Amino acid sequence: MEKQHNTSDKKRTNYLSWDETFMLMAGIIAQRSKDPNTQAGTCIVDESNVIVGLGYNGFPRGCSDDSLPWRRGLEFKLSETKYAYVVHSEVNAIYNANKPVKNCKLYCVLFPCNECSKTIIQTGIKEIIYQEDWYHDQEEWIAARKMLDMAGVTYRQYTPQHDIKRLFAQSPQANTQPNNPDATNTDEFIFEEII
Repeated sequence: MEKQHNTSDKKRTNYLSWDETFMLMAGIIAQRSKDPNTQAGTCIVDESNVIVGLGYNGFPRGCSDDSLPWRRGLEFKLSETKYAYVVHSEVNAIYNANKPVKNCKLYCVLFPCNECSKTIIQTGIKEIIYQEDWYHDQEEWIAARKMLDMAGVTYRQYTPQHDIKRLFAQSPQANTQPNNPDATNTDEFIFEEII
């Protein structure tokens, strides 16, 4: 099939905003997590909207994903659960950053806990954009918001501007898939599982 070219002299109007772009990146990197319950991802960008760090929740480098527990639950000792070992996506993104993160924005799938918020504050990140706030009323997240407010780190919930699934379905690339019934529709995976 031949690519159809747009003959208009005007720019596209249905392109992704920076927030949508970076929240999608956070969702995509979250899919690297081996955690069977929670896939969290983070994307850190500088003042020029250049990505400086990506991270997902997982065990520290050198600690086998098969040798430590992935379970959760209050009936187990801390050392028998993932909570004693997992590095959260926000902290991993800071560790993975290719430059200092001072004055950067942090896009994350889940609102940061109190421990991640301490690291966010100490490294000088100025804004958090989060997708979900599942644990809003739990003590760790109450403490997180209290510290972020005191330190002047702003935070806001991500608000989509486009129907991402529909936007990609309308793109010219969506119509160039091979006529192969066994072909995997990668857009469907990304946008059904992440957004």
